Amino acid sequence: MRSSGKTGDYPDLLAGALMIGLGGLGFWAARDLTFGTTAHMGAGYLPDITCALLILIGAVVVGKALSKNLLTTGHWNVKPLLVLSIAVVGFAILAESLGFVISSIWLLVIASLADRESRWREVAASTLILTIVGALVFVWGLGVKLPILPF
Repeated sequence: MRSSGKTGDYPDLLAGALMIGLGGLGFWAARDLTFGTTAHMGAGYLPDITCALLILIGAVVVGKALSKNLLTTGHWNVKPLLVLSIAVVGFAILAESLGFVISSIWLLVIASLADRESRWREVAASTLILTIVGALVFVWGLGVKLPILPF
């Protein structure tokens, strides 16, 4: 990364703008959900609070980035972004038909390909642990309507 006398840290500016944009997108996606109150939360309560916090954090990141010396992004490595996108989209497509376990394994194994330094033993161990914890928390604990396995 190159530095100059100008202000504005581009990577942080991009990260903050992304957070603000995702928060705004979340507000838009949850626009038809009722907010409710703290005592009687509606379906939109958690998404709205989460999006507001995301926008707030993004604004803080942008504010801090504007006070730093200029750092340019340099060379962009697109491979990790593509690999992570494929992993997340694959999870979304596979979850209902193949179940939480298989789609979680897909997500974690494919996402590990984004890091050149990942080791297969660590990937296997973390995949096993995160899949079990995810199933316990989301499917059984929170009652997310996904099958555990396709059969």
